[in-house]
Amino acid sequence: MRFSVLASGSTGNAFYVETERERLLVDAGLSGKQLEQLFAHIDRHIQDVTGVLVTHEHSDHIKGLGVIARKYRLPIYANEKTWKAMDGLIGDIPSEQKFIFPTGTVRTFGDIDVESFGVSHDAAEPMFYVFHYEGKKLALITDTGYVSERMKGVICHADVFVFESNHDVEMLRMGKYPWNIKRRILSDVGHVSNEDAGLALADVIGDKTKRIYLAHLSQDNNMKELARMTVAQTLEKKGMIVGESFQLYDTDPVRPTALVSV
Repeated sequence: MRFSVLASGSTGNAFYVETERERLLVDAGLSGKQLEQLFAHIDRHIQDVTGVLVTHEHSDHIKGLGVIARKYRLPIYANEKTWKAMDGLIGDIPSEQKFIFPTGTVRTFGDIDVESFGVSHDAAEPMFYVFHYEGKKLALITDTGYVSERMKGVICHADVFVFESNHDVEMLRMGKYPWNIKRRILSDVGHVSNEDAGLALADVIGDKTKRIYLAHLSQDNNMKELARMTVAQTLEKKGMIVGESFQLYDTDPVRPTALVSV
């Protein structure tokens, strides 16, 4: 199983995972042209994608979905409430390309099992995914106001985590956003802070964990170095040292991470 965080941040999100038989894209929150360019950076092509999994209907996750689905005739998978919420946002999608993927279920795509799970975010029915392949586990979770014990139970002991580390609380509080936006981000249906990301990761990192990618960083209320430092320090207080058994990696809103094997 190989993967790349194609883009991550408030301006657009897309994640790619492949096996010998499958090529799956999670979210398409950038323009069709941008997505094509991101795929080219990792020497892949959207036309080879075998399915698009949607997490929720916010524009930074579905901006280019309708365009690439129609252009390349891609099958799209989302839960029922998300499909209803996307109505009018992504244009007409042929019925033969629309599939229901209920929250809290496992669906097999060729040689990979994909487990969906609900998160706490202000969308219709947001959900993220864990990928299981030949004993390996890759967990993707962003866009949640907190990480519950239920969520931790689903994602725990993954080989790789792509994990939300959205904001620094003090940067957010002192920043330019209106108070109603700050309150939304800090709420239980907003986004996880750097410190809370570290605390949650401390509960789910396992012996097999090798890579952690900090994702969905706010461009206004965070910095890569600050996110890494805060998460690393929080983990260190729990007795987990970055660089010993696992590494922390950045993600970027416009540059994909290297395509690597789990």
